[in-house]
Order: sequence, then C-alpha cells, then structure tokens
Amino acid sequence: TWTWSGWVKRSKLGASQGLLTARNAASGSQYTVLGFTSADEFTVTDDVYGHVRPDALFRDPSAWYHIAVKMDTTQSTSSDRVKIYVNGTEQAVTVTGGYPAQNQDTRINSTLTHYIAMNLSSTGLFDGYMAEVNFVDGQALDATDFGETKSGVWVPKRYAGTYGTNGFHLDFGNSGSLGADVSGNG
Repeated sequence: TWTWSGWVKRSKLGASQGLLTARNAASGSQYTVLGFTSADEFTVTDDVYGHVRPDALFRDPSAWYHIAVKMDTTQSTSSDRVKIYVNGTEQAVTVTGGYPAQNQDTRINSTLTHYIAMNLSSTGLFDGYMAEVNFVDGQALDATDFGETKSGVWVPKRYAGTYGTNGFHLDFGNSGSLGADVSGNG
C-alpha cells in the first residue's frame, strides 16, 4: 500500500519517460513504472499484472499536471486496488492484463532499486519539470491530501501526514542538493 503524488510539466512529447521506477537492475525483468508512454499516455506498468492507464492524453507542454497514484492491493474489489487522479479528479482507466491480485506486492516500495525521473533504461529519462513529489509508504491517500481547488483551479497544498518508513518528499528547494528528502526520513 502506497501513494505517489507529483506535479509534472512535460517538455518532450512522444517519448517513453518514467517518473518513478522500481526495477531489478541486474535483470531488468522485475519492475513497476509510473510514467508516460510514447503515445503521451500516463501508465502504471508492472511486469506481473500489466498496465493501468487513464484514458486522457498528456500532450500540453505548457501545462502543469498533478498526478496522484493510490495503490492498495488489500482491497477486495480489483478496480479499487489502483486509482489514478489527474488535477484532483479520479480518472476512468483502461486496464491491459489486469489489476494487481489481492495482497500482491508491487515492485515499488520493495527492496529493488528505485529511480526518480527514469523508466526501465537510461533512454527513458523524464524530460520536463517536477515539483512537490511525495511518496507515502503504507497509506492509500486521495489527491485531496496533496492539492485543493482555489478559485476554480487545482493547486498544490502541503501534505500534512506521515510518510511511513520508506516515504519521501522532494520539494526541490535546495539548489545545492536538489533531490534532498524533506519528509523527515532523510
């Protein structure tokens, strides 16, 4: 059970680009990837269960998108195990292969190496901007924990909860250590 939330602005369209990836660095055969496809779709892809993606396309390089992924494989209803929110709205999704099995461990939040702004290879580096990236270990949270509507616009708000053992918060506020975790976990 985990939640990933981040504000992203794409600079390059038509390319496969990861936002968060966990993979077996030696074999590359075990992986979970949150990222964009070359068709400009956002997808949660896992080598065991397949792909879950919103029906929306992400083709506006001038737009900031808030994307939140809520993963809770303990849910008895399969469609409740993966939820994707864009700008505060839960998305209708297309599923290829299936949802994760009940109580399945995903590669994210496992002992595999985790990568930020990269997919399965160094050719899938994220080309764009990221802000207010949160990973919360052990909790399935809604987009409203990370954003809110003000004057009709979805805007960021600081997450006020706990991060769990492996959670992190990247605010990119320290130019000397751009990827420093400011969650308190270090």
